[in-house]
Amino acid sequence: MSIRIVTDSSCDLPAEVAAEHGVRIVPLSIRFGDEEFIDREELSTAEFWARCAQQDTLPETAAPAPGQFEQAYRELIDDGATGIVVVSLSGSLSATIQSAELAARSIDDVPIRVVDSRSATLGVGTIVIACARLAATGASVDEVEALAIDRAARTKVFGALDTLENLKKGGRIGNAKAFLASALAIKPIIEVVDGRVEEGGKQRTRTKALKFLVDKVRQYEGRISDLAVLHADCSDVDQFVEMLRPYHDGEIVVGEIGPVIGTHTGRGTIGVAFDVTA
Repeated sequence: MSIRIVTDSSCDLPAEVAAEHGVRIVPLSIRFGDEEFIDREELSTAEFWARCAQQDTLPETAAPAPGQFEQAYRELIDDGATGIVVVSLSGSLSATIQSAELAARSIDDVPIRVVDSRSATLGVGTIVIACARLAATGASVDEVEALAIDRAARTKVFGALDTLENLKKGGRIGNAKAFLASALAIKPIIEVVDGRVEEGGKQRTRTKALKFLVDKVRQYEGRISDLAVLHADCSDVDQFVEMLRPYHDGEIVVGEIGPVIGTHTGRGTIGVAFDVTA
């Protein structure tokens, strides 16, 4: 039995980690005006941030077409897959899951299960890794799907924004409020709650924001699996990882926030994603 895992590029998994676990990533697309790019295939994360710095308006992101998912499914089946589990970006944030489901209905060769991660960025990524590990043990498609659903209910994602510029460009915060918050060095905290991005508080400096994130991890110390650090072109990411190590014995996956999430959070965003065991 060979169960394969499919996800989308919002997962922000490093390419080498996805390859190691045999995960197939279907990319979203990014549009700057009349120019459209396939996430990470035609536009690297570094190129994305460079373009954002030159734009007064935010780029737009688009879900993959159902045909992109169907192609991925058929290629995996040709490669020997006896079942496929898709872990998608939260359905509350994107139509990506709808494309995955439409494509699944067009294939009856093998069972295809589509699971809403109810998460974003490496929250999706940590669920994907866990499913790939289980699939590698010879687990059934039902068992892998059950794990994905279970993990979707337990995965936590917290992030600290470094700038309000993207929220201002996106019309989610007024110029005056953005200016005042920037002048006071306020760093908004965001949290993914049941598939939606919610405000999780405010910190007065980046140092305090990083400490807040570390405290969140410490709060669940001993109950965390698959801890990951997500960052948007942050120079202090290594320092942040070292701050977390006393509270987690296992591996810490570090992934760059790409265009899908970065469009809304902005450069300098840093955060954590992890599973909390009962």
